[in-house]
Amino acid sequence: MSDVLAEQKRYYAERAPEYDDWWYRRGRYELEPEALARWQDDVAEAEAALEKLAPGGTVLELAAGTGIWTRKLVRLADRVVAVDANAETLAPNTSEAELVRADVFEWEPPERFDLVFFSFWLSHVPEERFDEFWSLVRVALAPGGRVFLVDSGAGDTAHTGTDQGDGEETRSLSDGRTFRIVKRRWRPAELAERVRALGFELELRDSANGHFLYGAGSVVGGAGSVVGEADDARPETPGASGARWGGSLT
Repeated sequence: MSDVLAEQKRYYAERAPEYDDWWYRRGRYELEPEALARWQDDVAEAEAALEKLAPGGTVLELAAGTGIWTRKLVRLADRVVAVDANAETLAPNTSEAELVRADVFEWEPPERFDLVFFSFWLSHVPEERFDEFWSLVRVALAPGGRVFLVDSGAGDTAHTGTDQGDGEETRSLSDGRTFRIVKRRWRPAELAERVRALGFELELRDSANGHFLYGAGSVVGGAGSVVGEADDARPETPGASGARWGGSLT
């Protein structure tokens, strides 16, 4: 698995110049108008949930990448620390955040944060590093701190992957080079149950059109907040985790 993780790291370094094209559906990632509208609706849904959470305080963003979500976080929080393994992906990120180049699997947080955020990262964490990663999240959280994540939906097909299976995918760049990466697509209830065993209570759901999985939570027994008004705006879906509780790499 170490070879796949090393290849994954190289892939995202090489993909940095075109990563935002994927998110904004430009060039080879362009969608037909109806498909684009569905994508944009799901983006708006996930963004609304984050804004409803109202992070404030200090935020740690893990695997921050080119800064698509970092730029949203700096508008909502008092301070953002954004960590990523590659200089190439951090280069276009925003100077409004404190940028830290470090491998998430090796980095130790020097302080505790009110929110730990990660987008399109958890699906790249292999099973053998999964518990270790959530231990990092726990250590990084201040008392009463919260977690927010957004990732690929289990049924999302608007990606660059080929040869999917066994928790890995082959990804291609615009120049034709291919890389093998970790890609584990979680369903909300499945992921909520998995992290509950690690001491976290997350409320997760699929976006309306299935592109994303997103949600928030905290350490069991900690204070938190529900996903947000976007939940109340539409009925429960089969993809919702059902884990109701009180209180951002692709």
